Amino acid sequence: MKVPKYYRIKEAILELIADLPPGSAVPTERDLAARFDTSRTTVRQAIAELVVDGKLVRTQGSGTFVAQPKMMRVRPLSSFSQDLAMDGWRPGSVVLDISELVADGELAEHLGVPSGTPVQRVERLRTAFDEPIAHEVAHLPRVLPRLAEHLAEYGSLYRTLREECGAVVATAEDIVETVLADPVTADLLGVDTGLPMLRVQRTGWDADGNVVEWTVSSFRGDRFRFMSRQRLDYPDAAVQAS
Repeated sequence: MKVPKYYRIKEAILELIADLPPGSAVPTERDLAARFDTSRTTVRQAIAELVVDGKLVRTQGSGTFVAQPKMMRVRPLSSFSQDLAMDGWRPGSVVLDISELVADGELAEHLGVPSGTPVQRVERLRTAFDEPIAHEVAHLPRVLPRLAEHLAEYGSLYRTLREECGAVVATAEDIVETVLADPVTADLLGVDTGLPMLRVQRTGWDADGNVVEWTVSSFRGDRFRFMSRQRLDYPDAAVQAS
């Protein structure tokens, strides 16, 4: 698949600002166009998406700056399969890749393992009534033999982990942000580039506080919504009455 030029420039700008603290000034469109040997129109389109993605912020009359990280937290959700099944949908998945890699840097930190630890990567296309609605990449702090066979048997990664190695998610944190579908994700999900997406980063821990999974999922905004229900317990009736 041919990747649009603006998307390559977008990725290059992301690399350029990767180590810059929030508030740092970004080179002007003219400077970026010269640096990447492209037009200002292409740079402008790349910057526009980075602004929507929350990576950059524009200040009129001042310029473009590295944005503060977005941090919208919601209460943990059940598994993808459980969510859809409870709503009457038929959940499914297509395994795109299962591979073993060595964790280092950010990945080792997310999984709570020493750098150099062998871990497993699971990439799947999640479906509802055979329609693709999400792209998911899960990382596991262990390597589970015959994982593809187990996923086909159990139909759920959570159930597979529970049945095959006794790993049960007892606590989960979901970080949700809005993004636009990039060309790769759009091609996988059969949608237009730029479609609003919900990106969810989930970390799941077992009862002992060990990481069970770190997963990044991109859900189609036109097909998926999240609902969270919380019961608030107040310490006394007076506060509750207020």
